[in-house]
Amino acid sequence: MGLFTKITYTDVSYATRASQPLTLFQLQNKIREALEEAFPAGYWVVAEISEVRTHASGHCYLTLTEKDNRNQNNLIAQAKGTIWRNNYREISTYFESQTGHKLRSGLKILLNASVRFHELYGFNLDILDIDPNYTIGDLARQKQETLRKLQANGLLEKNKQRFLPEVPQRVAVISSATAAGFEDFMKQLAQNPYGYHFQTTLFEASMQGNEAAASVRQALRLIEMQQSQFDAVILIRGGGAQTDLLCFDDYELAATIGNFSLPVLTGIGHERDETVADIVAHTKLKTPTAVAAFLIDCCLTFEAHLDTVFEDLKDLAAVIVKRKNAQLENQVLQLSQQTNRYLKQQDSRLEMLVRSLSVKPKKYLTEQDKLISCHELNLVNFTRKKLENSEVKLLQQSHKLENISRQTVAQKQQKLEHLIYCISTSAKNNISNKQLLFQPFTNKIKAETQQFLREKTYRLQLTEMEVKNRDPEQMLLRGYTLTYVHGQLVRSAKDLKPGDLIQTHFADGGAESTITNLTIL
Repeated sequence: MGLFTKITYTDVSYATRASQPLTLFQLQNKIREALEEAFPAGYWVVAEISEVRTHASGHCYLTLTEKDNRNQNNLIAQAKGTIWRNNYREISTYFESQTGHKLRSGLKILLNASVRFHELYGFNLDILDIDPNYTIGDLARQKQETLRKLQANGLLEKNKQRFLPEVPQRVAVISSATAAGFEDFMKQLAQNPYGYHFQTTLFEASMQGNEAAASVRQALRLIEMQQSQFDAVILIRGGGAQTDLLCFDDYELAATIGNFSLPVLTGIGHERDETVADIVAHTKLKTPTAVAAFLIDCCLTFEAHLDTVFEDLKDLAAVIVKRKNAQLENQVLQLSQQTNRYLKQQDSRLEMLVRSLSVKPKKYLTEQDKLISCHELNLVNFTRKKLENSEVKLLQQSHKLENISRQTVAQKQQKLEHLIYCISTSAKNNISNKQLLFQPFTNKIKAETQQFLREKTYRLQLTEMEVKNRDPEQMLLRGYTLTYVHGQLVRSAKDLKPGDLIQTHFADGGAESTITNLTIL
């Protein structure tokens, strides 16, 4: 595309003074003519803008550079460029409309320029046109390269995994203190219609220009030193030129956001473009007011959730209370039935015991009487037999004596009479002794029976008293009362609360009261 001119240097000795030396202007003029002859047409050139300066006259002056691909800090070429007034407005307007950026330092452009050399101002490129498509592609390439690098280092989704509280109210704000977006953000939070309170701490940073990325990183470092005091970080800016967004595509800034220990929310203020900082942040929102609305919505959502939970708990509590009331009523009914059955069983046992106590002594006495009668009868029969045997023996002895010797009849008769008397007396004494022997048993049986009856009668009276004491009517007569609330028997002061209407039952009537003060021990 270009025309190359080979220049051959010859050794010119100043000793030859025949020829006159050239003036500086003449030399510069020859250089200009040589360059115009060597580069007669315009050339498409790729360069990076390092400086842009617009003159009051309407001309735009640029400093164009090229860096070493292996070391971006090493310049390998530099030239001045000029867009004259008659072309500048058209070129800049079209470039900005296509790329969304003004001509600024840091942009790579594809420009069409003519080589110019002026005797006074030196070498210069007259810029005739700029192709915005190249810049768009280069910016997109740089952005994609940054995203790929973040992805490779595991930073693209890392901040999105940070825990964001359901109600983030302590926020660190990175913004310019005088930015309209910051004022809108604070106003939106302060004037929220729900009265939510937010604790905001501003960390000032430059939000545009070459130093913006470094300034934001410094603010993030300051926040990290006191991260326990915050729930989240808010990065906001409002308004400004589209070109100001390029600082938010910086890799170092995006990496800092990705590695940050707190969730970062962005509201950079442009709806059309998404910066790398937006992509790597926990939550991307369009504007500062959108960030404020998001924080308010978090509180509103949480409050709505609490209302729902409260209603659910209230419904659940009502169901539990209803179920417990049913269980309590069932238990009361079962207890009443069991009590009635128990009282009936005790009444039956008591009645059987009474009957048993009244029958057993009589039966025992009857048996003892029969036993005594039987002993008496046996004793009489035994005595009679003894007597009969004795009489038989006496008769036999009498006959024998009468046969042996009639002479001794009188003596034997006398002895016999004496013996009969003795036997009769002995028999009587024996009967009397036997009667005296059984007399203590009779008294003892009667005494023990009477004592047993007295003890059983006493225990029966105690049982009757205990049964009567357990009778609810007797308890009411002694001054006790029954208290009910909502139809349920009150067993503890904890079942009551101020304002409850209670019913009190006495032995002779009832009364209703309202609880105004409650003391629980």
